[in-house]
Amino acid sequence: MVSTKTQIAGFEFDNCLMNAAGVACMTVEELEGVKNSAAGTFVTKTATLEFRQGNPEPRYQDVPLGSINSMGLPNNGLDYYLNYLLELQEKEPNRTFFLSLVGMSPEETHTILKKVQESDFRGLTELNLSCPNVPGKPQIAYDFETTDRILSEVFAYFTKPLGIKLPPYFDIVHFDQAAAIFNKYPLKFVNCVNSIGNGLYIEDESVVIRPKNGFGGIGGEYIKPTALANVHAFYQRLNPEIQIIGTGGVLTGRDAFEHILCGASMVQVGTTLHKEGVGAFERITQELKEIMVEKGYQSLDDFRGKLHYID
Repeated sequence: MVSTKTQIAGFEFDNCLMNAAGVACMTVEELEGVKNSAAGTFVTKTATLEFRQGNPEPRYQDVPLGSINSMGLPNNGLDYYLNYLLELQEKEPNRTFFLSLVGMSPEETHTILKKVQESDFRGLTELNLSCPNVPGKPQIAYDFETTDRILSEVFAYFTKPLGIKLPPYFDIVHFDQAAAIFNKYPLKFVNCVNSIGNGLYIEDESVVIRPKNGFGGIGGEYIKPTALANVHAFYQRLNPEIQIIGTGGVLTGRDAFEHILCGASMVQVGTTLHKEGVGAFERITQELKEIMVEKGYQSLDDFRGKLHYID
């Protein structure tokens, strides 16, 4: 029997697919929809300390090969998601879920993480170091010195399982430098990649989203080669204890297969989930299983990270 089961940080999941933070996860109702679908788990909308309205609309646009967005971290605030997760872990103690979060400043990040540390939350926490869409706020993960400092401060008090959401890197030296920093810390996972920041999409003679004069993060089919490269580059460089979640360009079972082949232990679906709804999880899982049957693979371990090179 072919299985798409996986595990992250010792937690087991019945399926390797889940939503990407930002899609189908703003409200409890949306999170319930993902939870009750074929997905193995969900991640919440990236939470800030307080409620955020986010950027003015229109701020998300589906386009033929993917999507462009400049959401600006709209969310219901940490307590909304944390309280739901605390209730959920009592109701469904056998399942594990992800809480995504980020502060609007390093100080706020620590305030949030300390709150999670002091709570009874028993799931996985994802610290988003890669939001490209808050005006005036650079992506933390492109600043290696700041990233190193924040992680060193965080791990001085945070003992629960923690991973980080990363932007795409494009330079081999940057993979080397980033991995050298991440390998210093007891991270449980890295999530590669967030959207490719600051693209432009034009219809007729106009941009299609309002914030930042149309500049926004690109997701979907456009970004799969970049996502796969990041997954594999970090798979090659990170300590084996740091697992990889692959995100970017997952439309089909074949796309999920390629992420796992590059080293991903879990695969997130964003743009496709926005376009198709939670039924996408069932379809992609089925397509992935068909590929596995065809190739004689029983489990994800049979092919994870086993990408072939040309000699």
